[in-house]
Amino acid sequence: MAAVRDKTVVVTGAGGGIGAALARRFAAEGARVVVNDLDEAKAKRTADEIGAIAVAGDASAVVPAAREALGGGIDIFCANAGVGTGGGPEAPEEDWALAWDVNVMAHVRAARELVPEWLERGSGRFISTVSAAGLLTMVAAAPYSVTKHGAYAFAEWLSLTYRHRGIDVHAICPQGVRTDMLAATGTAGDLVLTPTAVEPEDVAEALFAAMAEGRFLVLPHPEVADYYTARAAEPDRWIGGMNHLQQKLEQAEGRS
Repeated sequence: MAAVRDKTVVVTGAGGGIGAALARRFAAEGARVVVNDLDEAKAKRTADEIGAIAVAGDASAVVPAAREALGGGIDIFCANAGVGTGGGPEAPEEDWALAWDVNVMAHVRAARELVPEWLERGSGRFISTVSAAGLLTMVAAAPYSVTKHGAYAFAEWLSLTYRHRGIDVHAICPQGVRTDMLAATGTAGDLVLTPTAVEPEDVAEALFAAMAEGRFLVLPHPEVADYYTARAAEPDRWIGGMNHLQQKLEQAEGRS
């Protein structure tokens, strides 16, 4: 893919799952890739596998270290690191703060570092791994749902503000993906996500198709577009359907 070959790419949360699949695909297309993850061993494992550079640490602060490792600028940034915090308003303050910091503010901080550079040269690409929860919602996971809405809103804002100045933005919004995060969702994930879950490689394929077509919204599960339309057109009916899912979840967990 000409838009990727010889480009410098940073992928956060790339020690496994979607991030590792994205890193592999970029490397296979001829990009120079930095693999970032909080877990240094996982970052190194992915990097060694694909001939990339491992830069461990917090995704919120990776841009300067990645620039140094690459010996120059960053062409493509994949804000992929995320946390799947569950619960509702009763979830501890620190859980809400972590979800906000990783799922939203890490994207903001990366853009703060990168956008001036990209505007100066007239090109750059920001890829946000959001979730279908950012377009819809997820039962039993208020911090995750709320902050993924925020991640989607920020990606949308970046696109509408800078696309005429050469910055391309993509928001990846899958439903279930067979990763450790899905395995940790328990009964809610089994009920809502597992039946239609795809592989991380399918997400990478969907992204590259969107990049080739110049599309902002990346839907590895195409049916999410219909759900999103229904949510906007008939919100009460849509919320009623989600409430039915909530009741099924409570029954499955023996709470009703």
